[in-house]
Amino acid sequence: MSLLHSATQLLIGPLAALALIAGFSPAPAQTLDPALKAAIDAPQRAEKNVVRDKYRHPAEALSFFGVKPDSTVVEILPGAGGYWTEILAPYLKDKGHYIAANGEAASTSEEVQKDNAGFQAKFVAAPELYGKIEVSEFAAGKHAIAAPGSADFVLTFRNLHNWMARGEAPAALKAFYDALKPGGVLGIEDHRGNPDLPQDPLAKSGYVRQDVAIQLIEAAGFKFVAASEANANPKDTKDYSVGVWALPPTYRLKDVDRAKYADIGESDRFTLKFVKPAN
Repeated sequence: MSLLHSATQLLIGPLAALALIAGFSPAPAQTLDPALKAAIDAPQRAEKNVVRDKYRHPAEALSFFGVKPDSTVVEILPGAGGYWTEILAPYLKDKGHYIAANGEAASTSEEVQKDNAGFQAKFVAAPELYGKIEVSEFAAGKHAIAAPGSADFVLTFRNLHNWMARGEAPAALKAFYDALKPGGVLGIEDHRGNPDLPQDPLAKSGYVRQDVAIQLIEAAGFKFVAASEANANPKDTKDYSVGVWALPPTYRLKDVDRAKYADIGESDRFTLKFVKPAN
């Protein structure tokens, strides 16, 4: 399947093309689940997360993946801020099951320990808001992120480039494959690289070509289903001296050209759906 075909499966016709040029996402084809809308609009969501909705499009992404209120969902490395946890955990609280595959408990990384502690304090300690969250460990292929064949969805956002940098992508993908039920869905998002340039195997800029991501994930046994352009950003030129981290929310260059990067907004991202074959 060609890159062009993959990138446009969900955007057919002139109206969709105009939406991309204008920097806007088209409305989702299906009616938004009222329970999902309620989770997105919930008052307990942090303001710093809410302001990113215009870039991250949670309603479109989760609807595209097909998450339902009774799904078992594993999110990989949700972090202390828990952008997706704030939405997914309440949405799944009554009928579903949310599993946070946090960083390894024995990790010597201060960042991992800070994220784990922050997640525990904000989410696990508030079951009245977020339900009974299960916490598992993720460290590439070192741990089972869920019971084998138990998850309906494994979701990961802007992590693939990190695993490529550490040579951990195949092991991570195997952990996802093992956790999913036959027919289960892997939903993955990352910064989309320039298809006209060779892919750096270590993805040092943070960008990953969409066709390379598809090939890598299919090599792990998954079947590519579709791509969504919900998180496309045609303003992103992908040629910054410090990589994708020049853009918000990181602003690695601090005040240098900050207005320019703010105008560009967050990165151009692919949003891909894969399935674990039933047989």
